[in-house]
Amino acid sequence: MIERNDLLIGGEWTAPRGDARPIEVIDPATDQVVGRVPVASAEDVDAAVRAAAAAFPAWSRVPMTERIALVERIMAGVEERREELAGLLTLQMGTPITFARQAQLGVALADLGEIVKAGRAYAAEEVIGGALVLREPAGVVAAITPWNFPLHQIALKVGAALVAGCTVVLKPSELTPLDAYVFAEIVQAAGAPAGVFNLLPGDGPGTGESLVTHPLVDVVTLTGSVRAGARVAELAAPTIKKVTLELGGKSAGIVLDDADLGSVVPQAVGGCFANAGQICAALTRLLVPAHLLGEVERLAIEAASGWVPGPPSDPATRIGPQASRRQQGIVQDYIRAGLAEGARLVAGGAAAEGPGAYVSPTIFSDVRPEMTIAREEIFGPVLSIMSYATEDEAVAIANDSDYGLSGGVWSSDPARALAVARRLRTGMVSINGAGLNVAAPFGGYKRSGIGREGGRYGIEEFLETKTVVGLPEGTG
Repeated sequence: MIERNDLLIGGEWTAPRGDARPIEVIDPATDQVVGRVPVASAEDVDAAVRAAAAAFPAWSRVPMTERIALVERIMAGVEERREELAGLLTLQMGTPITFARQAQLGVALADLGEIVKAGRAYAAEEVIGGALVLREPAGVVAAITPWNFPLHQIALKVGAALVAGCTVVLKPSELTPLDAYVFAEIVQAAGAPAGVFNLLPGDGPGTGESLVTHPLVDVVTLTGSVRAGARVAELAAPTIKKVTLELGGKSAGIVLDDADLGSVVPQAVGGCFANAGQICAALTRLLVPAHLLGEVERLAIEAASGWVPGPPSDPATRIGPQASRRQQGIVQDYIRAGLAEGARLVAGGAAAEGPGAYVSPTIFSDVRPEMTIAREEIFGPVLSIMSYATEDEAVAIANDSDYGLSGGVWSSDPARALAVARRLRTGMVSINGAGLNVAAPFGGYKRSGIGREGGRYGIEEFLETKTVVGLPEGTG
């Protein structure tokens, strides 16, 4: 049992002021309570935001080189406690330990590294037509992070905000708060001045909404569901806060008729099933030429046989449970909807037995664009195979979505793949299975969000632009 009893406010570990029952952290592989953390009250939120606001003037004037040095020390601290953090991620959300070590921790460290590189290269001032244009820290940042890649999102948001010169109040997901405590200890050990970084565990309706509506918060950055993003935008509107939202996806991977199916299909199945399908940018709609549908199905069934749910603490396990019993229920409801609406089940589908929030990796074929499983984000290991007759039809199906986060194109001709990629209405497109580039901007079109994260673009979300005109020639 991991007990955390305090909040980090103004550089001090402080007992919560409210009397709410602590949040219980549950291991989704065993259904056992493995930790408890406090719930920050509105009074705690006020204290943390005021501490961040008090720290902002001095921190915003600290030279960029020193802010970068702090983030470098944070990165070194994450590396030093890498195994501990990986274990906590597995314990809290059931991500397999090998995936936690390689992907969850690997991406978080890469995030920080690219933010450092971008900060070193960033030009905070430029002259345009005789005017001096300044890029200045925006103020106090409320960072609200999700449970599927918790440390990755903390690193992206906090690292970029600190380099930008902002101060931060972090509210992690109530499902995965324990790694945030370790991160807070790392930030403290790295020498962050009091109030520059604050940690408030809690729930969304109480802690989160108090944070978003606080008048001294200047920027809100959230990664979560469309529903949560819409609520944050609504709450931030009266005070006209800057808002960055990284939300859901229902991304399509287009297999062109010249692609090597033997390599593409296992890659597509693995991309959908990794992290138990709890990846916002996963390509959960696989679009294939109609005359190749049978071969794609055969290869997909073969690939799916290698994704057998198992205990996440076992290094050999490729897919663990969903992050919670609630998420398990949501995914199983979507599988039932697929069957009810006439999609053809080709793999999985059976309800998982025994303890834990497990879901059988599932593949549907003959999925039509109007079906629920083709339109709504499932956030679980469910792949929908859809057929098309022409390249134009494939692009139209891919773009026929409320979302626009990611996409993929497979072809033996890179130029042909790029031409299709240019037509997709998404924030990112992967050609021939290329992985995430954390130096490049990440974010979505339409209901997939507002703003971008990663590298220089991530830093810019925490800056304001000032134009100074009328300076004597030669000054600036």
